[in-house]
Amino acid sequence: PVSFPPHSVALQVLGTFILWVGWYGFNPGSTLGISPAGYADVAALCAVTTTLAAAAGSVSAMFTDMIMTRMKTGETMYDITMCMNGALSGLVGITAGCSVCEPWAAFVIGIIAGWVYIGFSNLLVKMKIDDAVDAIPVHFGNGMWGCIATGLFASPGLVANAYGTENYGAFYGQGGALLGVEICGVLFIIGWVCVIMIPYFLILNALGLFRVDALEEEVGLDISHHKGAAYDMSGPSEDAKEKYEISHSQRKVVVPADEEEA
Repeated sequence: PVSFPPHSVALQVLGTFILWVGWYGFNPGSTLGISPAGYADVAALCAVTTTLAAAAGSVSAMFTDMIMTRMKTGETMYDITMCMNGALSGLVGITAGCSVCEPWAAFVIGIIAGWVYIGFSNLLVKMKIDDAVDAIPVHFGNGMWGCIATGLFASPGLVANAYGTENYGAFYGQGGALLGVEICGVLFIIGWVCVIMIPYFLILNALGLFRVDALEEEVGLDISHHKGAAYDMSGPSEDAKEKYEISHSQRKVVVPADEEEA
């Protein structure tokens, strides 16, 4: 597999924070009201759990990736892409249970969401599935985790306050009733999407519309479809990058014997 660095890290970070702020309209806004009794409490809880899970996910993904990279290469590097996708993973992971989970649970859900993202991302590489922006690990992987987490962490008092029911999480002693419902929901959604989309993708593939040709992929759709490159792709020379990497490397550079004699 070949890694493609982002065209603009600044735009990547900006886009992530736009999504993060938008999530406050998504999660707290899903109360669909603020003035009726109890609605403000639910909306406020949603805002708190959303913030904690996103922050925990970003830290979890970035530092876990840093540790894994250091174990493999000896280098200490902090990947902004991991940090940003970790934040989105935390946001996705808390969405299902934002109104019924305690703040401490939201933090735990976010931490695990970062690990789920890394695990699914590495799985895609092993399966040779091309996902340029890691959308599958973020949304599919952590969408499933968010549903399962609700079945585990849903608090009795918060469930009663938000929905007026007594179906709460397995960690609070009810058993696996809610967890089972969440798992069934995940399986139903997977089945529904497969039934609807697989025939559609097969038709597109048969018509030659499923993907562009290899040359067009290399040139870029910005040029082939939009009459111009969207980004300035120029950068430092390979020689300059090599010298920088050698000068900042923490590993010992071994000089071949024939060069030492020369």
